[in-house]
Amino acid sequence: MDLALLRTFITVHRAGSFTRAAALLGLSQPAVTSQIRTLERQLGRPLFLRQARGVTPTTTGDELAHRAAPHLDALIEIAEAGLDDESAVRTLHLAGPPEFTSVRAIPALTPLISEGLALRTSFVANAEEILEGLAAGHHDLAIATARPRGGLLTSTPLCDEEHVLVASARWAARLGPGMLRGKGSVVLEQLPVVEVHESLPFVSRYWAAVFDRRPAAAGTVIAPDLRAVLESAASGAGLAVLPRYLCESDLKSGRLVALLDPPVPPLRTYFLVVRTGTLALAHIARAHEGLLRAAVDW
Repeated sequence: MDLALLRTFITVHRAGSFTRAAALLGLSQPAVTSQIRTLERQLGRPLFLRQARGVTPTTTGDELAHRAAPHLDALIEIAEAGLDDESAVRTLHLAGPPEFTSVRAIPALTPLISEGLALRTSFVANAEEILEGLAAGHHDLAIATARPRGGLLTSTPLCDEEHVLVASARWAARLGPGMLRGKGSVVLEQLPVVEVHESLPFVSRYWAAVFDRRPAAAGTVIAPDLRAVLESAASGAGLAVLPRYLCESDLKSGRLVALLDPPVPPLRTYFLVVRTGTLALAHIARAHEGLLRAAVDW
């Protein structure tokens, strides 16, 4: 069996689309279609059911993918190991949320630079855009706050992020702990709100988890970067909901004050995502392992 045909088949099986597989392989869609038809003629059975949007594998297609994919990935790993020996530098294209990628991921990957890794980063706030870019082959490794669906992408939980409701010491003193315990969200909704988007994604998630309701207030300051939100809140612009890792030092120094300490703080999970099979590539596998190892202390 022609390994090129098998590689194309596995890519289509994982992508669920001839069009997406063609983009990943650097081929035209007619070329991918022709290769799949050739393989189907050789096997004497259909491998995919063509649908309006993409393709669905037949039972034969699923069986072949299950049997062949691990061996094909192993061959790619062998080939890439040889390439690593000949090439001094391999480039990793990493995508993720700007704040987490800057503060957590890039420092964790820095030790790999001395081992011949070059790093290129893309800051993307929206999780779906991150996953779409990874699926299209624009990135090698992605950090996202959504778990991907389908077989094209493989995800591993990386870490949980605790969210903290914060404000400057001036606002905290005006509220007072007794007032917060007695009236809760009613008092908080009288404060200006600092957020990353008009939809108040962080505040809404916090209100739903802690108060079981939606926030009534609108955003007063909207800044599409959590670091800008932090600085605005610390300067007295209003309350904000921030990841603890980002504001921990400001909480310790008193620039920010945690307004509440709920028994179960709201959490958000980060996932480390790759295209299925690409962990056979040594430089992606090293970065993947390095981030998982670093996340133990996050």
